[in-house]
Amino acid sequence: MTSFIERFAGWSDAQAKAADEVRRLARDGALKTLRLVFADQHGLLRGKTVMAAELERVFRSGLGAPSSLLLKDTSGRTVIPTFAAGAGVGLAAMQGAADLVMVPDPTTFRLLPWSSGTGWMLCDIHFTDGGRIPFSSRDLMRAALTRLQGAGYGFMAGAELEFHLFRITDPKLGLEDAGQPGTPPEVGLVSQGYQYLWDDRYDALDEVYAALREGLQGLGLPLASLEVEFGPSQGEMTFAPQEGLAAADLVILARAAVKQIARRHGLHATFMCRPKPANAVASGWHLHQSLLDAGGANVLPGEGDELLSAAGRGYLGGLLAHARGAASFAAPTINAYRRYRAYSLAPDRAVWGRDNRGAMVRLAGEPGTSSLRLENRVGDPAANPYLYMASQILCGLDGIERRTDPGPPADTPYETAAPSLPLSLDEALLALEGDAVLCEALGAGFVEYWTRIKRAELARFHAEVTDWEHREYFGLF
Repeated sequence: MTSFIERFAGWSDAQAKAADEVRRLARDGALKTLRLVFADQHGLLRGKTVMAAELERVFRSGLGAPSSLLLKDTSGRTVIPTFAAGAGVGLAAMQGAADLVMVPDPTTFRLLPWSSGTGWMLCDIHFTDGGRIPFSSRDLMRAALTRLQGAGYGFMAGAELEFHLFRITDPKLGLEDAGQPGTPPEVGLVSQGYQYLWDDRYDALDEVYAALREGLQGLGLPLASLEVEFGPSQGEMTFAPQEGLAAADLVILARAAVKQIARRHGLHATFMCRPKPANAVASGWHLHQSLLDAGGANVLPGEGDELLSAAGRGYLGGLLAHARGAASFAAPTINAYRRYRAYSLAPDRAVWGRDNRGAMVRLAGEPGTSSLRLENRVGDPAANPYLYMASQILCGLDGIERRTDPGPPADTPYETAAPSLPLSLDEALLALEGDAVLCEALGAGFVEYWTRIKRAELARFHAEVTDWEHREYFGLF
């Protein structure tokens, strides 16, 4: 009898070859435990750890996990009723928190430099009958790439991620600190900030930055730079561009790696956009992207006096035309919308500019060369990379198909008349529901699922009495 993976997953030759190498590492004793993980709807890693002796079973049958993991908001609450008919999402296969199957992708295997004998492997998720799960963000990006390929293009993306690194002063592990969510740690600074790219500030952080650098490079991730950013305890890491799905896989692994390495050094790393500690500066995710032809050449550059090719102009036009509809994928947290402020190096409206960091999309690189790329500066570092990149591809592809004109570049992006970016997650979700192109491309079922998950988050937020409200009204009235 053929195995589950043989029947339903259809490993490629590259995956089969990679699986053989993992087996060899297990036989030689270099691999003792394997963390099998998948990215959930929030872009967070979920999974199980198995011993090396279980490798063959996993490579035949995958590994089970409750499907209710896909019905949770950011607090870990199951906010869609899994015990209702169709698990509340019209899928009988998920009802009652029934199992899904994690199918390992051996080409994503990494040995963890900071955990001896431990490996990481990303998984795709299936129903137990072999069917693909419509809420799998990795599959949604794969489908977007397939549509792009059908139009004759490949996708290349490079990530520029800002983050904060704090010293833990109290991990908050008392019994009263448990909850959904639990109490975050109390923290102090590792640097005072406001000395942007100051070498002395980097040197003061060299010990911990060295640990991050060695861990990321030890994973085989193409780290290009690790920098001191503008704000207190704020840093930035950039990576060499990758093609297709690998561009999103990289971000998933890099964020998890930074958090795990930092914790081992008594530090708390966060990709939250705008943390609350005093004087914190908002972080962004600048997503560099270009299109490739069948030979792997960049098709964005135009000819002669044209900065962009017809495909490049259409793709850029699509990003701008659907900026509001795609916002909840680029900025999926309530906190992210505190970043969009005029004259702040963060965008506030759907415009593009030539090498202008105030624009939503910056045309970067040398015109007429393969380095030319579109840098979308709208992203939240906490965004699910599969959904962020999939939405970019679908918006850009629609622009190509409709030959959408992006208009002239904005020399003064904060003064140019253009549609504003959503001012809140509530507004972004409404914009998504009103974007027919994205609803059709992602599927109405997924859009309904996504907005329900995010609105559960919003409902909890709106039910809270904030510090501002208490300070403003408690003594006054």
